[in-house]
Amino acid sequence: MAENGTVVTEFILLGFHLSAELQMGLFFVFLVLYFITMVGNLGMIVLIQRDPRLHTPMYFFLCHLSFLDVCYSSVIVPQWLETLGTDKMAITYECCATQFFFFTLCASTECFLLAVMAYDRYVAVCNPLLYATAMTPQTCLGLVVGAYAGAMVNAVIRTGCTFSISFCKSNHVNFFFCDLPPLLKLACSDTKSRERVIYLLAFLVITTSISVVLISYVFIIQAILKIRTAGGKAKTFSTCASHMTAVALFFGTLIFIYLKGNMGKSLAEDKIVSVFYTVVIPLLNPMIYSLRNKEVKEALKKALNGLKVSQVD
Repeated sequence: MAENGTVVTEFILLGFHLSAELQMGLFFVFLVLYFITMVGNLGMIVLIQRDPRLHTPMYFFLCHLSFLDVCYSSVIVPQWLETLGTDKMAITYECCATQFFFFTLCASTECFLLAVMAYDRYVAVCNPLLYATAMTPQTCLGLVVGAYAGAMVNAVIRTGCTFSISFCKSNHVNFFFCDLPPLLKLACSDTKSRERVIYLLAFLVITTSISVVLISYVFIIQAILKIRTAGGKAKTFSTCASHMTAVALFFGTLIFIYLKGNMGKSLAEDKIVSVFYTVVIPLLNPMIYSLRNKEVKEALKKALNGLKVSQVD
């Protein structure tokens, strides 16, 4: 229900309240960033699929991470670009719910997948002789399917709790996409029970994933410290550095947004941080994994050389 008692059929996304000149400037900036994100992540997927040297568990998981970053960014950015470029701020109730669902699904799956990748590094570093036996293709597929299934459960419950709320204060969402804190501010009924369920699920998803990551890296660090040579320590640590960077960026922003609760915090802060994890992190991930990874750089060099040869022919 809206303020006049009618049923809400659409929401108005207010965004950042910018001048027309700034809006158009941001449109081109985020269009370029989105294009780079698509090229980087889709390029990573193609590279992993085409190079046999990258057909290992670590790159299998990285391929899915790139796929999630493509989806994660595509759920939010195109709609925001439409708003910036055309001033069309309206989004239907159904589209808002759909965006909310897929955003939750992608974010939750990425949480679980980063935990799976940490476990993969733990097995590779701490039990290298058992790695091929422990991380079989069937095991890897099962871990990925489990990540998607767990995220699906969270997305269904979270979306159901949020969109079973009666919206009657207004249909103006003070955000640039359909996210939880600004939607809760529009509720005209008591939302405490639903909020408890939503934040409990967020807490479980994030803390379970972080716990797996931390426990894995405790054992990894112990294993690294036992290596006698400095070169051996550096080489082993380098295999985990990219993943550690991605974990710090992703979970740091999620913790800020979702575990601080809906306690009257500044939505302006939330908007800036949300831009970081919906636009910047999907952009950075392929760079993090390619610039710090010798195998990816060699595969990319081989692919570029092959492209040059085909152009000459």
